[in-house]
Amino acid sequence: MRKKFNITGSCVPERHYMADISKKLEAIMQLVEDGAYFTINRPRQYGKTTTLFHLSKILLERDYIPLQISFEGMDKEEFENAKNFCKAFLNTLETSLDQYGNVELASYIRETRTEIDTISGLSSYISALAKEAKKRLVLLIDEVDKSTNNQLFISFLGMLRDKYLKQLNGFDHSFYAVILAGVHDVKTLKLKIRPNEEEKYNSPWNIAAEFNVDMSLQVEEIIPMLEEYAIDSNVKMDPKAIAQALFYYTSGYPFLVSKLCKILDEKLLLKASAWSEKDVENAVKQLIIEKNTNFDNILKYLENDPNLYQLVYNVAIDNISLPFNSNVPGVELGVLYGIFTNRNGLAIHNRIFQEVLVDYMSFDLLLNRVSKSDMGGGYKSADGKLNMQAVLLGFQAFMKKEYSKKDRDFLERNGRLIFLAFIKPIINGSGHDFKEPQISEERRLDVAITFFNHKYIAELKIWRGKVAHQNGLQQLCDYLDRQNLDEGYLVIFDHQEVKTWATEHYEINGKRIMAVWV
Repeated sequence: MRKKFNITGSCVPERHYMADISKKLEAIMQLVEDGAYFTINRPRQYGKTTTLFHLSKILLERDYIPLQISFEGMDKEEFENAKNFCKAFLNTLETSLDQYGNVELASYIRETRTEIDTISGLSSYISALAKEAKKRLVLLIDEVDKSTNNQLFISFLGMLRDKYLKQLNGFDHSFYAVILAGVHDVKTLKLKIRPNEEEKYNSPWNIAAEFNVDMSLQVEEIIPMLEEYAIDSNVKMDPKAIAQALFYYTSGYPFLVSKLCKILDEKLLLKASAWSEKDVENAVKQLIIEKNTNFDNILKYLENDPNLYQLVYNVAIDNISLPFNSNVPGVELGVLYGIFTNRNGLAIHNRIFQEVLVDYMSFDLLLNRVSKSDMGGGYKSADGKLNMQAVLLGFQAFMKKEYSKKDRDFLERNGRLIFLAFIKPIINGSGHDFKEPQISEERRLDVAITFFNHKYIAELKIWRGKVAHQNGLQQLCDYLDRQNLDEGYLVIFDHQEVKTWATEHYEINGKRIMAVWV
């Protein structure tokens, strides 16, 4: 059977092309060997299930007994009372032991368990099981936050905590290590205990060790996956260059890395003999317009949380420089959901999410503010080029017309988003625009537009005075030089009381720059 790039469930080496996560597994194993109880809380589709699967295999090799279970398969009824939960929990332990070939301990559970109907009864049974095992038991629970709004789950965690402390002092037998995997960190998860009680923080898991293993895929971890694929498929590529391109767009988000490879292998380059960095860019363009559960989840989070939406808007669109502080609720949620990261301050996790979020936020403007009549004509030439000067002048005229409608506050708050909505129909079907936020005095947003085989750089910034403007011109020249381009474009949002609606042309260090004030 031909191997594939996998984006669902566990990655299995015999069936899937896999990144090399051996260093991550060794770092996690060090926590296990220290007897730690800890949580792997990372966003959805971040490799948690795959990590637990391969960790279990290592545990077997090192004379531990892994007990890998998932709360995803447990029904609501099994969390309704202690009796149901205890029965379901022991059933899953038995199944796990059978799967990993520990027939004797699986038989022990089948033969000795009785009608356990309390958490304290389950605690006593776990003690007996740990004694019977004669090897160290390691409990791994995946999708642990599927039932974290349940008082029974709190009691279960409290029981594990109590047994952990007693075991340290030699007064009990229990799991040597416990790993909980989910999106949320159960140490600080808000839980609603009773229907009429206000939400509160509960800390039955304050024994947990810090989990600081970087779960994102680094370039050197992606390379082996590409090398194996290249050999199997007889495809020529520079694995390091492709891995760097993949990391550039994804920041190592595992789902996105595998999804881009899957698009290249199964859609764009099905019969190709070589892969290039340009192919990765084309895969990114296709991914951004696709519907998938990963994007759906992120957008759902924004729809359900206006405060999170505004914070994402501030970072993704307004490019406001904010410190990274995970104690701030909106920041904490954004990190848990995979939207934010710490990049010398609060930042969108990766370039693909940046594109998806901006496109999502600009849709209403595209639908309601920018009409077909605003598109005018003359933006595209017969030789397949984009007339960017006409685009900028058209946008300036559009904004001037909108200002006459006395809607200044809205325009100043959303100017950059309006530009992105304005240009979208012009390049749609023939090109794409990538946004590159730059933290600087002017809070620049660089927009790299590809149109057929041509590339254009438009920089969006807020007017901060003549000195900042001169610095900005030099920065744009440097950026154009790095992109091997001779022409660049500036859209300057001028929030002064009296607008000039000016247009300027500059030639600096051999670079030609057109600027419009709006």
